Amino acid sequence: MQKLSQFVLNIDESATLAAGQRAKELVREGRDIIDLTVGQPDFFTPDSISEAAIAAIEKGKSSFYTATSGIPELKEAIQTFWQKNYGYPILPKEILVTAGAKFALYAFFQSVLDAGDEVIIPAPYWVSYVDQVKMAGGVPVIVTTHKETDYKMGLSDLEAALTKQTKVILINNPSNPTGTLYTKEELQVIGAFAFKHDLLILADEIYHRLVYNAATWTPVSQLGMRVRERTVIINGVSKTYSMTGWRIGVAVGDPEIIAAMAKIASQTTSNPTAVAQYAAVEAFSGNEATEKAVETMRAAFEERLNTIYPLLADIPGFEIKKPDGAFYLFPRVLGAMELTGYNFVADFAAALLEEAGVAVVSGDAFGSPENIRLSYAASLDSLIEAVSRIKKFVEGKMKK
Repeated sequence: MQKLSQFVLNIDESATLAAGQRAKELVREGRDIIDLTVGQPDFFTPDSISEAAIAAIEKGKSSFYTATSGIPELKEAIQTFWQKNYGYPILPKEILVTAGAKFALYAFFQSVLDAGDEVIIPAPYWVSYVDQVKMAGGVPVIVTTHKETDYKMGLSDLEAALTKQTKVILINNPSNPTGTLYTKEELQVIGAFAFKHDLLILADEIYHRLVYNAATWTPVSQLGMRVRERTVIINGVSKTYSMTGWRIGVAVGDPEIIAAMAKIASQTTSNPTAVAQYAAVEAFSGNEATEKAVETMRAAFEERLNTIYPLLADIPGFEIKKPDGAFYLFPRVLGAMELTGYNFVADFAAALLEEAGVAVVSGDAFGSPENIRLSYAASLDSLIEAVSRIKKFVEGKMKK
């Protein structure tokens, strides 16, 4: 008897979580490991948010099931947040609160894809997109982008990828892993293309408030009603508010799609964790204490980026574009691999862990077999030490 379904056998484990797990194992063995794998802020959740959760527990608000799509208080807070950050009003029926933004993505694909439907995904891409499309019976169509074009896809890329089976264009803005930020003009091209060919747009904007050095973020849904009507936005509290463990995601878009996604949630998660929803009310409320904490974290990430980017770029065989958002660096390390005798980026990343004590994620998990991803959501001292170790590793291998 074959115990496991073909469905689950065709799914890969999350590469970022797997890399982080290996790093933790080595730490438990007593190894000195700097872990730059997992994309989560190294700050505690702001006190104002935690206090709101405690108050909800003390008042008994977290003891029972909630509505599948989210508590009314949270939807109201999201409406206020949306008007402020996106510049247009939304209705409660256009909002779905989920058990993490990752589940919102899963519910979207399950709701809109039939077998054989195609999703255009620019590479480098976040590790779960491809498998989630496959889990829904869809076909990922990968558009390879390059450092020379700031890892962005344009009109010619979209035209080359388009077939009769295309249904969705996926945009991750700012991008994980590259930190790329699309301009308003570039998004207008994508929006016009989607409208012309009657396609949906899935906009993953979880990093939208983590932009640096005076860069400007533009939401694609802000580019007119004809684009907005075909766009579903994925957001949440994890990155901006340092709430990765609270597991609250948000989807906003066409009420019919949102209702379908809620149906998926009703048969899987039932509802997001109640106490986390009350915490998210405080996060989205925009009060002064919370917003001050958010800016403190953003400024710290900006300082780290500006400090370690030139150090990383100085490593022999490393080529890197300075990102505008998120909190990752994604150097192309093909030159360093050639200098040190590695044929595969996964082997290079494994050697950095085992020999240099620095945990990174192999770029092949992101559709880029010549890159590695490092998260700079770690202390500045740790980051400087990590880059120093990587440089010593490369230069030491070169001498042999």
